[in-house]
Amino acid sequence: MLKILVLQTLYTLSDDATEFQIRDRLSFMRFLGLGFEDAAPDAKTVWLFREHLTRACAIDDLFAAFDAWLRGKGYLAMSGQIIDASIIAAPRQRNTDAEKATLREGKIPDAWAAKPNKLAQKDRDARWTLKRAKARPAKADGTKAKVEIAVPMFGYKTHVSIDRKHGFVRRFTVTSAGAHDGAQLANVLDATNTASDVWADTAYRSKANEAYLAKQGRRSKIHFRRQPSLDLTPLQRQANRARSKVRSAIETVFAGQKHRFGLFVRTIGLARARTKIGLANLVYNLKCFLWIEARPVAA
Repeated sequence: MLKILVLQTLYTLSDDATEFQIRDRLSFMRFLGLGFEDAAPDAKTVWLFREHLTRACAIDDLFAAFDAWLRGKGYLAMSGQIIDASIIAAPRQRNTDAEKATLREGKIPDAWAAKPNKLAQKDRDARWTLKRAKARPAKADGTKAKVEIAVPMFGYKTHVSIDRKHGFVRRFTVTSAGAHDGAQLANVLDATNTASDVWADTAYRSKANEAYLAKQGRRSKIHFRRQPSLDLTPLQRQANRARSKVRSAIETVFAGQKHRFGLFVRTIGLARARTKIGLANLVYNLKCFLWIEARPVAA
């Protein structure tokens, strides 16, 4: 059943599509160890298994078990760590302003409480946020200038830490999309990394985080942030450029999950979103391990 969830993650399959593909593809049957005469799990069975994983909070244990297996193979967390976060979209909720205000207070709107079926279809954990993006709108003269725009997004946020040496996801947590990146530093910092350097973007730059890293015996490589009405010094700009070359490696994780896996949270609630995103991190590590193992050894 866990192999079925791996296939679901790799190929962005719904439960019904998973049932069909298991019955239709010989490669899926071989991977799962099923013969022509064996009964394949149906969509409801797949859903129930994933739900049991969620209720047991088992995804963290599964992720930790595979990480321990990697370490046993010699893939220790080395050369420092890179921390970042990315928004994982979810189906947008069409709520009124009053309903949004009630949800922010941690309460359930009265109209929802009176309709259990409607309440079951409402995601009370996902949040809206603004994501900064760069665009090149055309001007009247035909030229294009790069400008920064704010794109509204709804869903959850995945926070991860990877080791610089191998690129495996070593720690992760999941929050609503509205959570601040820097507040999750302590939750994703990998204490087992053999090097002290920690890379992150300006969202993690704060006095509290700098003090926390120093207390943990870590060396901050977090990007310098421009203060209001002040520019960065030449040395700070040079340091940021050097740090960007290292920090950008973590974008490979998000690109792999969003573009190759098609990661999108269609479930309801933070617990199920954590299972979904945790599986994506686990499967990413599996693919990363296979890619590293397949590389030719340098002579």
